[in-house]
Amino acid sequence: MKPRTQIPSWIVWALAFPLAALNAWLLIVAFRYFRDPIAIFISATLIAFILNYPVQFLVSHRVPRTRAVFWVVGIAFLLLGVAGVTLAPIVISQFNDLANRLPTWLESGSQQLRTLNDWAIERNLPIDLTGIAAQLSDRLSGQLQSLTGQLLDLIFSTVGSVLNIVLTLILTFYILLHGEELWEGICAWLPEPIGSRVRPLLSRNFHNYYVGQASLAAMMGGALTLAFVLLKVPFGLLFGLGVGFMAFFPFGGALGICLVGLLMALQSFWLGVRVLIVSVIIEQAIENGIAPKLLGGFTGLNPVWVLVSLLIGARVGGILGLLIAVPMAGFIKSTATVLRSDRWDRVDSSTSPPLTQEVKS
Repeated sequence: MKPRTQIPSWIVWALAFPLAALNAWLLIVAFRYFRDPIAIFISATLIAFILNYPVQFLVSHRVPRTRAVFWVVGIAFLLLGVAGVTLAPIVISQFNDLANRLPTWLESGSQQLRTLNDWAIERNLPIDLTGIAAQLSDRLSGQLQSLTGQLLDLIFSTVGSVLNIVLTLILTFYILLHGEELWEGICAWLPEPIGSRVRPLLSRNFHNYYVGQASLAAMMGGALTLAFVLLKVPFGLLFGLGVGFMAFFPFGGALGICLVGLLMALQSFWLGVRVLIVSVIIEQAIENGIAPKLLGGFTGLNPVWVLVSLLIGARVGGILGLLIAVPMAGFIKSTATVLRSDRWDRVDSSTSPPLTQEVKS
């Protein structure tokens, strides 16, 4: 019998790559076509995933699951209502005041650059900041006005989609009630051993990511808000909550701190320096002292791949893509690692000689 020739691995990869790229392109096209239903389902799933923790706590204390779901949903609405009555008006007011003060801060920043330029001219230093000040003022003004308009459009579009919000809340309620049956049915369609491995890996990656990132974001937001109030930073509550929200995403906290420091430097250079120093100290204390205990190896992803996953998630799904990009990347890596280990175990068992043959030899 003529021996079968094995296809080189590089040919297999060369043929598999176009097929994978085509499948990815088709998935992106389908996602964009069904964007609203998918966004509603993902949002409801994430909310239900978070609310499921208190539900499980009540169930562990012998509360029926249906009653626990009603209690948790009711308490969540109550807390949202209290936050909307107390914090929302203050944040909105500070946001409007910030938009009104931005032109004054930009002019102050330009004046500081002109003062620095005059100081350099008096000492015959080869520095000319006049053109830089004008360009910086024009570009920052345009970018900040564009950003303000985008944020307002996002808020109004979110508030305007009342039907989508209602559908999301209804779907969240039903996922809390019947989520177990839903995921068991989905995983049952997957071939083995993928079906039995997918659900625990998916749950573990999302659990570790959201619990850790939410804890870090809450601590970052609270600590920076207190620090900004003590430093008498204008709009301290708005900036503290904003940095805390951005800290929910990897690298978001550092980006938020840089933006706040830049805005404060426009008003007063030394205030910006103090804000930046205090914020960096707090951020490093949390990142190096607390983060390793909460997030230590939760995905095993290289920081480069974390950034790449965030860029792809933002490009494909916007804010929702940012929310699920990192845990999905961690899930894909974990799944690939498990399947590869299973494959090598099967190869080793098939190529190793039987025990009787080893004894005879």
